[in-house]
Amino acid sequence: MINIWAAEWHSRNYLDEYTPLFLYEKCLPVLFKTRRECRAYIKDKYGHRWRMAKAVKVRFVYDGYRRY
Repeated sequence: MINIWAAEWHSRNYLDEYTPLFLYEKCLPVLFKTRRECRAYIKDKYGHRWRMAKAVKVRFVYDGYRRY
């Protein structure tokens, strides 16, 4: 189990209320070792928008390798 940081954007409307979404780059979630790195990435990439993403701590759990 590893604790890492991810950038999360969310939308809010009256139908489905709160919808969190992790930011992806090249089909992979954007993950960071520290909160500071995550916030710097958000500020650099999305700092000019009206709604900013936020840094959230996520738990990465690896349960083994599966071959399909």
